[in-house]
Amino acid sequence: MPKVLVADKLSPDGIEVLKQTADVDVRTGLPREELIACIGEYDGLVVRSATKVTADVIAAANKLKIIGRAGVGVDNIDVPAATARGIVVVNSPEGNTIAAAELTMALLLALSRSIPTADASLKHGEWERSKYVGVEVYNKTLGIIGLGKIGREVAKRAQAFGMETLGYDPFLSADVAKNIGVRLLELADLLKQSDYITLHLPKNKETEGLISSAQFAMMKDGARIVNVARGGIIDEAALAEALKQGKVAGAAVDVYSQEPVSLDNPLLSAPNIVTTPHLGASTAEAQNKVAVDVAEQIVDYFNGKPARAAVNMPAVSAEVLARISPYLTLAERIGALMTQTVEGRIEGIEVTYCGDLANEETGPVTRAVLAGILRPMLSERVNFVNAPMTAEARGIRVTESRSSTMGDFTSLLCVTAHTDKGEKEITGTIFGKSDIRIIRIDGYRIDLMPEGTMLVAPHIDKPGIIGKVGTILGNRGINIGGMYVGREKAGSRAIMVLSVDSSIPDDAMREIVRVDGIENVKQVTFQTE
Repeated sequence: MPKVLVADKLSPDGIEVLKQTADVDVRTGLPREELIACIGEYDGLVVRSATKVTADVIAAANKLKIIGRAGVGVDNIDVPAATARGIVVVNSPEGNTIAAAELTMALLLALSRSIPTADASLKHGEWERSKYVGVEVYNKTLGIIGLGKIGREVAKRAQAFGMETLGYDPFLSADVAKNIGVRLLELADLLKQSDYITLHLPKNKETEGLISSAQFAMMKDGARIVNVARGGIIDEAALAEALKQGKVAGAAVDVYSQEPVSLDNPLLSAPNIVTTPHLGASTAEAQNKVAVDVAEQIVDYFNGKPARAAVNMPAVSAEVLARISPYLTLAERIGALMTQTVEGRIEGIEVTYCGDLANEETGPVTRAVLAGILRPMLSERVNFVNAPMTAEARGIRVTESRSSTMGDFTSLLCVTAHTDKGEKEITGTIFGKSDIRIIRIDGYRIDLMPEGTMLVAPHIDKPGIIGKVGTILGNRGINIGGMYVGREKAGSRAIMVLSVDSSIPDDAMREIVRVDGIENVKQVTFQTE
């Protein structure tokens, strides 16, 4: 029977689940040296946030097969070190779903009826009923930005209150949205039509500052906004100003750009705002759920079943991994390039393997493609294990095919995205043992090393365009590290990809897209997990 160490406080229900399959030792608060000294005895380890599972702890874990984090984040676990040792790391990404959805509705209702300020007023001896006339949510329109698990639970609850639900999520198919009673719109249209707006997105390069002055200007006069997702998605200064000017009638915020929040945060002095100290997952039930969820995954793993929320790739044979490892990186980079340049909502992904690669175990490669596509825009953690399930939940069809056609290359990996606006195709290969290259984008031959930050600009092939773009970047001190151009024929359509040493500001992007002949322009950043 496997032996499991519970190193942090865990709910009794979680411990009872573990005891179904394992001998369980509960030893909380172990100093680092004691943890290193004893970890070699155990097949499994369960932690929350207090215990730090560092590389030296993992190095001493000779028998360890799985680490469970009873919560969402795994910052206290050295995941790469665990992966290198073949140790599966699991967490509980769904344990706080209901808690966060209920807090969203609680804040929405508290905001609508001025409950916090009315409570404070009464406790100061005031009886000002007319001052706290609220508004009903019934028959109002709620715009939900991000329709992951939490966003969908919010939609369900809002519909029960008689609200119309709109949604913005570039990774959700129209059919899935229809099934959950949400009408999909582009972000600008959602902002213009919503009485209430709630956010359920991760914070990343694409979403940071997503709602700022320009977006507040698009909203209805008197709109109300709720954020229990991540701080920094809303520009706090812009929100405070919109509240002061009355453009936004009220806001409710649980998360902040810096936490704990400082007293000089403009939101704390803004009118008509409800603030809470990041309480999204703070319910007894959520804490119990994450413990049980992780315990169940560990039990499944010891019973030979896959862990449903592994944050690292399950082990494959050393021989297979050695052969496909470069293609895992290539696949993620193709996916990242795809999701940052594609137009429209992705409805299907087709992955084609050509040449020698077609004879390998390509399941992990397909998962890497999906992780690269989905990871930048989803709040839930996407990895090689859960990427197929995440794609399926969002109505994205995934198909694989194999072909002997490869032209001049030994192996090719071709990914095609089918969207509501057309198709996009990106093909890559490996030169030598690990030289990752993109060799075709939408039919244009190219020789691109996908790394760092890049500008991608389809255009009409005519003199001066590349020079004008270079001048715009040069005027802002942005150095071009490499240039890649593919075209059909002289004077026809072409694609330009510039590798740059720093991010391109929005005003430069707007100036570039105005260059005569430029069709559109995208900035792409390749990031590791």
